[in-house]
Amino acid sequence: MLEALKAAVCAANLELAARGVVIYTWGNVSGIDREKGLVVIKPSGVDYDGMKPEDMVVVDLESGKTAEGKWNPSSDTKTHLELYRRYPEIGGITHTHSVNAVAFAQAGLDIPALGTTHADYFYGAVPCTRSLTQAEVEADYELNTGKVIAETLDQRGISPLAVPGIVVRNHGPFTWGKDPAASVYHAVVLDTVAEMTLKTLLLNPQAEMPQYILDKHYMRKHGPNAYYGQSK
Repeated sequence: MLEALKAAVCAANLELAARGVVIYTWGNVSGIDREKGLVVIKPSGVDYDGMKPEDMVVVDLESGKTAEGKWNPSSDTKTHLELYRRYPEIGGITHTHSVNAVAFAQAGLDIPALGTTHADYFYGAVPCTRSLTQAEVEADYELNTGKVIAETLDQRGISPLAVPGIVVRNHGPFTWGKDPAASVYHAVVLDTVAEMTLKTLLLNPQAEMPQYILDKHYMRKHGPNAYYGQSK
């Protein structure tokens, strides 16, 4: 079971590079085995070229200690672990420094829902967190990054699977899903939506989308009576 998860996490990390949302060693993907309480994540600072399942690092969900692997885990591991602890519905997490999503993070702005492409995947604006305080950064930067993500979702009453992504102010996007592949899919979609939004706001800073269009497009794909795609 764990070997299959390593393969899935490795493939998801390689997909990030293939889709052009990461360069060099930027970004990471993880997945979780909830029965075992173990998280598999990309190693820190290791290039995507030639990456294999056996390079993935296994860490304990509760202690954060490495359970298996020859490398150090991603420097963002504590952020991933905090989100897995907070939200049992999450099965995979992706972090990137993709250009368009980072632009919103650096501007300290939500990515508003302006069109149906956004509505197909995110049921409302993709939120931007507050900046971490100096005390939070100095105490435990990566853990507190996870905490500020959870704080933002909880304060705004956002279901993690309804809006499967966020931008951390001054930092960049984190996305998630039911498994590692879904979290990568959302990372790619998020950056594309961010690019669309950025260009839209350049043309019309007052652009907006009615709530009923957002409702229609999200619900036809994700609602109880969804009809997008083929029936199983």
